Amino acid sequence: MKTVTILGATGSVGSSTLDLIERDPDAFQVLALTADRDVEKLAAAAIRTNARSAVMADEAYLPALRERLTGTGIDTAGGRQALLDTAAMGADWTMAAIVGCAGLEPVMAAVEQGGTVVLANKEPLVSAGEIILAAAKRHQATLLPADSEHNAIFQCFDASRSERVRRIVITCSGGPFRDWSTEQMRSVTPQQAVAHPNWSMGAKISVDSATCMNKGLELIEAARLFPVPHDAIEIVIHPQSVVHSLVDYVDGSVLAQLGPPDMRTPIAHCLAWPDRMPTPMAPLDLVAIGRLDFSAPDEVRFPALRLARAALDAGGARPTILNAANEIAVAAFLGKRLSFLEIAAIVSDTLACYDPPAPQTLVEVLAVDAGARRIAAERIEDRSR
Repeated sequence: MKTVTILGATGSVGSSTLDLIERDPDAFQVLALTADRDVEKLAAAAIRTNARSAVMADEAYLPALRERLTGTGIDTAGGRQALLDTAAMGADWTMAAIVGCAGLEPVMAAVEQGGTVVLANKEPLVSAGEIILAAAKRHQATLLPADSEHNAIFQCFDASRSERVRRIVITCSGGPFRDWSTEQMRSVTPQQAVAHPNWSMGAKISVDSATCMNKGLELIEAARLFPVPHDAIEIVIHPQSVVHSLVDYVDGSVLAQLGPPDMRTPIAHCLAWPDRMPTPMAPLDLVAIGRLDFSAPDEVRFPALRLARAALDAGGARPTILNAANEIAVAAFLGKRLSFLEIAAIVSDTLACYDPPAPQTLVEVLAVDAGARRIAAERIEDRSR
């Protein structure tokens, strides 16, 4: 029986992970589930899975969680240190699904235990990639990518012969505005931006998909995970979201992983790896799909792609700044304090005026992250005046 901890159990990835675990309760023992503020959903999941503990990242919600779990025998805790202690419980398998840079320290705490850590949040490898990878090597932890694109690459990539890989091709749905003009996108609302045509995701990642920043972050993450030159990683628009990514070899063979746009497929691959496990998804019906389309991305209408590639090539603190500024800008857009097109502009402004030395430790990464957030917030205030 594999012991499991889910960091971020109430979001879309956490819910998909729970769905798979609950379908095979004899194979998994849930050590801990965490959430930020969703008491009811966390408590219900902890009861259903007979979790050993349930943790609220926001300690203010701990009393409500304790009340909800009274008499169940499930341990409860709250706050930053409780979250880190939970990540360090030493589960065989940890799902890292906390959105944003808030998941960075818990990921490191899990990695330091040397088990299998499944990355569903891009920020640890984007903001602190070299530090996380070095820690994983030092503690003999296994990192598995749960993102559909990186999981697809992982399934197709021959790590023993990486020099035979010519290209990695990451597919991108293009989001809800892939066919919109810049002028049309000036009036985009948060409600429109979170309505992804293919995937069911949280608000932040849905906005990232709409701006294509999500794909920019995936570009950086792929460069951390797979040993190929930066210019050997390409992005193509694929509106059907059936081909999740491809690996092109020197002999002309191109291997692709196909599947429905459902996160349970890559999560199941990580849960069972190196084996396979059944999922509730129906077999892929290629006849019903009918066609698969591909096109080049437009970096003029979607400048986030250009910003992300420039940050990757520059290295140092640039990816950390990119991610932090984007988080602040997306939050401002969702709060109706910033227009859709201004998201990338805020990120660009922050990168232009903030250039600290490359961080060497997690503490330094968090300091750079905090500095970028402060500057991005100031830029947003300047625009509102």
